[in-house]
Amino acid sequence: MKRKAVTVCVFVLTASMLCFSRHEDSLPQLMAKADAAPARQQSDLCMEVAERELKLTIQAFKANNSDEGRSSLQQIVKYADKGRAAAIQSGKRLKHTEIKIREIAERLRDLQFNVDVDNQPLVQATVDKLEDFRTEILKSMFGSKNND
Repeated sequence: MKRKAVTVCVFVLTASMLCFSRHEDSLPQLMAKADAAPARQQSDLCMEVAERELKLTIQAFKANNSDEGRSSLQQIVKYADKGRAAAIQSGKRLKHTEIKIREIAERLRDLQFNVDVDNQPLVQATVDKLEDFRTEILKSMFGSKNND
């Protein structure tokens, strides 16, 4: 009887772990999914792509692979911009998108001083673009208040 109970518990635990384990798409699959998604879902998917690209950027610059790092920075800007546009268009997930962009910009600021001097302006330009995206999101959330 005890043996049956243990077997059933093990089976239930294994089944629940399989059900709840999240299948993570590869980066190209996630990019394709983000590009094809409707606006209400696109912002989250684009921000996930941007976060993964951030990890690739950090790894590339740590490995002294500047070309790959620059390419990843361009992808961060591209998908953060798509995420911003989708959030503003749908009016959904604005706060979440703004927070994710801010977190990515902060990590890039930290990275900026750990890359070659030649790459620092590119990292700073990426941070500046992300800050512009954040400003646009905040304006769409709270509106531009002119006291003229």
